[in-house]
Amino acid sequence: MHADRFDRATPPVAPTSPGLSVDEQGRGTFAVAAPRADAVDLCIDRGGAELHHRLRHYDGGLRWDHVTGMTPGTRYGLRVHGPWDPGAGLYGNPRKLLLDPYAHGVSHASPLLSSFFPFEVDAMLDPAGDRLVPSTLDDRETAVWSVVTTDRFDWQGDLRPMVDWDETVLYELHVKGFTRLHPEVPPEQRGTYAGLGHPAVTGYLTDLGVTTVELLPIHAAMDEPHLTRLGLTNYWGYSTMSFMAPEPSLATAAAQRSGAQAVLDEVRTMVRNLHTAGLEVVLDVVYNHTAEGGAGGPSLSLRGLDNREYYWMDHSSFLDVTGTGGTLDPRSVHVMDLILASLRYWVQEIHVDGFRFDLAATLGRDEHGFRPDHPLLRAIVTDPVLRRVKLIAEPWDVGTGGWQTGGFPAPFAEWNDSFRDDVRAFWLSDRALRERDGNPAVGGVRDLATRLTASSDLFTSRDPSHLPAGRSLRSPWASINFVTAHDGFTLRDLTTYESKHNEANGEDNRDGTSDNRSWNHGFEGEPVTGLGEADPLLAARRRTSRGILATLLLASGTPMLTAGDEFGRTQHGNNNAYCQDNEISWVDWTLRPQDRALRDTVKALLWLRAEHPQLRSPHFLRPADPAALDPGQVAWFGPDGTGMEHADWMDPSRHLLAMLRPGVPGPDGSQHLLIVISTEAEQVDLTLPGAPWPQGPTRVLFDSSLEDQSLLPTGPVQGGQVPVEPGSVIVLGITTPERLS
Repeated sequence: MHADRFDRATPPVAPTSPGLSVDEQGRGTFAVAAPRADAVDLCIDRGGAELHHRLRHYDGGLRWDHVTGMTPGTRYGLRVHGPWDPGAGLYGNPRKLLLDPYAHGVSHASPLLSSFFPFEVDAMLDPAGDRLVPSTLDDRETAVWSVVTTDRFDWQGDLRPMVDWDETVLYELHVKGFTRLHPEVPPEQRGTYAGLGHPAVTGYLTDLGVTTVELLPIHAAMDEPHLTRLGLTNYWGYSTMSFMAPEPSLATAAAQRSGAQAVLDEVRTMVRNLHTAGLEVVLDVVYNHTAEGGAGGPSLSLRGLDNREYYWMDHSSFLDVTGTGGTLDPRSVHVMDLILASLRYWVQEIHVDGFRFDLAATLGRDEHGFRPDHPLLRAIVTDPVLRRVKLIAEPWDVGTGGWQTGGFPAPFAEWNDSFRDDVRAFWLSDRALRERDGNPAVGGVRDLATRLTASSDLFTSRDPSHLPAGRSLRSPWASINFVTAHDGFTLRDLTTYESKHNEANGEDNRDGTSDNRSWNHGFEGEPVTGLGEADPLLAARRRTSRGILATLLLASGTPMLTAGDEFGRTQHGNNNAYCQDNEISWVDWTLRPQDRALRDTVKALLWLRAEHPQLRSPHFLRPADPAALDPGQVAWFGPDGTGMEHADWMDPSRHLLAMLRPGVPGPDGSQHLLIVISTEAEQVDLTLPGAPWPQGPTRVLFDSSLEDQSLLPTGPVQGGQVPVEPGSVIVLGITTPERLS
């Protein structure tokens, strides 16, 4: 085939990084990292004919050349000529059209097809050996093509909300699942980027009180082979095919028909609309593995370009610390460049406000294990573009030494799984044990107190010894407090099921964790027959849910809610619904009165958090000094109103804890908060702390034992005691007369 003309007069100056760099006429350079390739062809679709351009130059592992005619909408791919030696991790096969790793658009969403595999699938004998037969099937007709896009877009003066960390409330959602059943979103926009940016959705989120939406992956993805065999899909999207291009299937049908540019612009419009509503956008990103998996996976992009360069190989085997069969190699300069370029692109051109890094411990690994000073992590936190946005680590992977909560460098925040586990234990699994064996000495309050104060045991443990006393490199907001997330039970299911029910996933209920720390309140699952909302079983479950939400939203640190937990969304006991693109995962917006009441409870809690700065302290809390109280302090009390002693903290039979958070002096005095958390089986009459602790008019600001917070008592507390119902959280406001001078 005839190639488009190269501009022979242009001096052969090597590009500084991979990717396509062209002017408005489509003239410029193209480069790709493929150090072990013998040759690379840039293949351009011209009206159904595939034109090949051999990339003639080689510098620093990059194959590159000058190009013309690469205007927006042009479809292109790569064919790599190189060694075929699967036993050595080499999968060169020019019959496979590969994606440009730096492409900003892809031609379409595709199921996984046998034509995408570099070997003959039916003849596969040993995925890790050298007996694989290279596929002779050319996949041009079925391949996903890279598409040239333009960065031109009318941002209409878009401004980032720039929410301070101490004011941040995260809300994790799935673009499709959140709006697929939303009755106020136009049908053609439901389950799409456009739907998420609809005023009915942005208005709901801002009215709830969240500040930042954390989107499950929207990078272009492809299903894994085992899901394809089961007739299922990777609904969550943790199977990335392209780190630069958005997933087409999450766009409206009209955008998908129009092509990659329309899909990209729909994503930009979504971000712009969310920003207009004052909401930040954080992307969940997967840079630890790709849809190519490990041995036996397809060849979509990186594997065909240079498998050994991009993936971490242990001699002839794929290293797997991700649970997917393979791991991207963060030691590779080309992998680092790809990750950093992807992050910068989404910040600079799509205006996102941050990232949550899936299995982030992998990104800090070298031959010796995890390193907080890993070159890739250092590059991220020192990058002039990336250090301005929110960086959140999922601080673990499945490899040796993979649990690293608290171990990431500032300014990373981290998902705090210890908060999740200890709060679940306090409210659920410990109570279940006490109910079954009748022994009150199960649990205690020590671990709960640590989690309520932003887990300083974890986030200050690696501070250098030369720091002054009371100083830390980290802040409380570094602890992303959560009780539920996309993986695991929903909040409602935590109170309804003690065993996972993942039969729909096709793995005989073997998948998903069995360590749920849940409590079904004496009956597994939803009642077979409909019960009224006043039924004791359902009422008890809702009360526990309110107590958990109060614990989450009143704790020091950054809270994260999972979409739908605020009104009792269920997945019917499925705690690993990654492959359920259906009503199991989609948010059901048909709300009953008790669902609306739970949502109003969340609104009330977020209002309390916003109104009282002491709940958002920028520093780890210090022991309170009653003679010089300030909002950075905390004091602890038992049910008798006396301070907690060492023996009290070690007593497993204590299930009530009162936390004093001093207030900020204001024109009307100081309002101190006394937060009381109880999982006692009976009502406890809490004695208010006496002098020298704050004394003054005391009112109940919140009581999780009430389904309707409008029923709170209006008068001040009388008699120095407050009744605390079983399994509840009470917030008391104590107003003292100190005023601003």
